Amino acid sequence: MILVTGGAGFIGANFVLDWLANPDADRILNIDKLTYAGNLATLAPLESDSRHIFVHGDIGDQDLVRRLLQEYKPRAIINFAAESHVDRSIYGPAEFIQTNIVGTFNLLECARQYWSTLQDLEKEQFRFHHVSTDEVYGSLSASDRAFRETNPYEPNSPYSASKAASDHLVRAWFHTYGLPVVITNCSNNYGPYHFPEKLIPLVILNALDGKPLPVYGDGQQIRDWLYVGDHCFAIREVLANGRPGETYNIGGWNEKANLEVVNTICKILDELKPRADQKSYAEQITFVKDRPGHDRRYAIDASKIEKELGWRPAETFDTGIRKTVQWYLDNPAWVQGVVTGSYRDWLEKQYFN
Repeated sequence: MILVTGGAGFIGANFVLDWLANPDADRILNIDKLTYAGNLATLAPLESDSRHIFVHGDIGDQDLVRRLLQEYKPRAIINFAAESHVDRSIYGPAEFIQTNIVGTFNLLECARQYWSTLQDLEKEQFRFHHVSTDEVYGSLSASDRAFRETNPYEPNSPYSASKAASDHLVRAWFHTYGLPVVITNCSNNYGPYHFPEKLIPLVILNALDGKPLPVYGDGQQIRDWLYVGDHCFAIREVLANGRPGETYNIGGWNEKANLEVVNTICKILDELKPRADQKSYAEQITFVKDRPGHDRRYAIDASKIEKELGWRPAETFDTGIRKTVQWYLDNPAWVQGVVTGSYRDWLEKQYFN
């Protein structure tokens, strides 16, 4: 048994589905608060799978977490649970502080108390895997070297500051208490089941709906794009073979400017689902005011995980983005279930008010 937190969110749910695709895999105890971005429809393929146990709950609820640990006795905890949208953190930072910092603290304390009760080999093999972001490192210039695990933390948004704080807590619980932790800092994920407030699913769905495709500023903000399936594989490798106390950066080796990403999506849609008027979806691109404190460039140097654990992404951006666009075209029912009135209100406030 492993405990997964935030397992109904984008990356967490992809990990759960990927893990249980192996018929010999350990069972998963999945706890998720089911905020706006948590979606049980993503986990629908597991409804009849007895290896998946879902609990609607909050990692900030220590009584619940303690009870689950004692009842199910997992050999590992993988912490995906987080508020993760920079724009939302600017407008409402309190939830990010509560979930990403206080929630991680509560989870660490419960894990430490549970771990202390384990015997010899079980205690030695236990892992607390904290999933984090490259945004904790701040912003790079065009000529700067990509982020390495030794880069200083320089977060620039309430979101990245809250994740940086959680990383520091996890590190401290290792050095102070000996809790066997590993931390992974990933670059921008994309792929199936992505909540459509983030750039790639937002552009796909707005394009198909004939709506503007909002691009912040000049669109030259550069991100390293990581296909979510590759990220899931990397997490499995770190969980199995990563060294306690270590941090591993996980990136896709795919640096792309936001405007290039949007144009690539438009070209794929032009091919797979042309507009009725035969014009390009690129005509829908709309430049909007840049957000406060927008980091200019992120880039991950993933050579450490490649050297130590032999992991390297299988997808290029070209193959991964095509799979992603095709998935959204093939799954309109999932999309319609997500696109609620509150979601549309948020987009209107954020981009077009």
